[in-house]
Amino acid sequence: MQVYLDNNATTMVDPTVVEAMQPFFSEIYGNPNSLHKYGTASHKALSKAIDQVYKALNASDDDDIVFTSCATESNNWVLKSVWVDHILNGDKNHIITSEVEHPAILSTCKFLEEQGVKVTYLPVNHEGIIDPHTLKSFITEKTALVSIMWASNETGMIFPIKEIGEICKAKGVLFHTDGVQAVGKIPVDLQAVHVDFMSMSAHKFHGPKGIGALYIKNSQPLSPLLHGGDHMGGRRSGTLNVPYIVGMGKAIEIATTRIEEKMAYIRAKRDRLEDALLELDDTFVIGERDHRTPNTILISIKGVEGEGMLWDLNRSEIGASTGSACASEDLEANSVMLAIGADHELAHTGIRLSLSRFTTDEEIDFTIKQFKNAVERLRGISSSYAKQKPTKGGEVQECDLHHHH
Repeated sequence: MQVYLDNNATTMVDPTVVEAMQPFFSEIYGNPNSLHKYGTASHKALSKAIDQVYKALNASDDDDIVFTSCATESNNWVLKSVWVDHILNGDKNHIITSEVEHPAILSTCKFLEEQGVKVTYLPVNHEGIIDPHTLKSFITEKTALVSIMWASNETGMIFPIKEIGEICKAKGVLFHTDGVQAVGKIPVDLQAVHVDFMSMSAHKFHGPKGIGALYIKNSQPLSPLLHGGDHMGGRRSGTLNVPYIVGMGKAIEIATTRIEEKMAYIRAKRDRLEDALLELDDTFVIGERDHRTPNTILISIKGVEGEGMLWDLNRSEIGASTGSACASEDLEANSVMLAIGADHELAHTGIRLSLSRFTTDEEIDFTIKQFKNAVERLRGISSSYAKQKPTKGGEVQECDLHHHH
């Protein structure tokens, strides 16, 4: 049996989405900016997809949603253009973000620091989220932007976006959220929160890779990242990727239709898997269930290295990850776990299991069995684990694992 439980890294494209995209490669292939009938046919499909995205996010007609190549581009666009517009050509010099953002935010912030921008990296609290009051205390009259993710790719923790938005609005500071792990997984209503900019990516909700968007509240000014022709009203140049935009529209429509039902379906399977894995001694899961996206488990297993566990699961054809796939090249201790305060010895051992609406009960049963076997096997060969008495559920005890880099 093959079991894909790495849906926070990417998802399968829904076959219905592939079907919707198909005609726009070789049948309806005109450039939507062209004025002839080939262009108008594409333009019609483009308009429909745009409507699907607006409706799914409850964006207002005054807002702009601009298609990009991915959320990495959207994130770079906001940070770099706020730098150009409000720091280089304004009187601000400060950006606030969190320590647990996606590398697309953190690497861009590091680049901006090299250009002389002051960046504050807020740690998460013991619950694994950003405390709005702490955030508020770091805002100064020099702060140009606050960028905080809507939900964490690693833990699934949902951040207090409504409160953060209200603080930013009151302080007159721009607010960007990386919505990649929220859109299509939990309700995202852009009229219920105050967000200036939100990044999203289709491949996290069963759309194709290589297409994303940036939401811009009230169509406010933001210098383009890509200059060129007059595509997307001059906001983002480059011929529009019509088949992929059609796919993104279809995917977001499916994901957000009866979203509560879909969440309940996924959550039931996630909870069953989580309950079963927590029956193992010396394991704990990061973050309160109710404050997490319904599909995510980040579990720490004492005496078991994350990489070894992945290898074992992979041999059983179960796809999972340690923390985030986007940063797995460097075996540094997982920053999220360190922030939540699990003792350093456990920081390597987080295994992330992320489900989707395509996950079945049979797959969950199979995973529970294989996971338990793998833990037993790996603990059997772990000298450090053998030296201590196990403790039941949840408690973190000191142990003498050493880090080998």
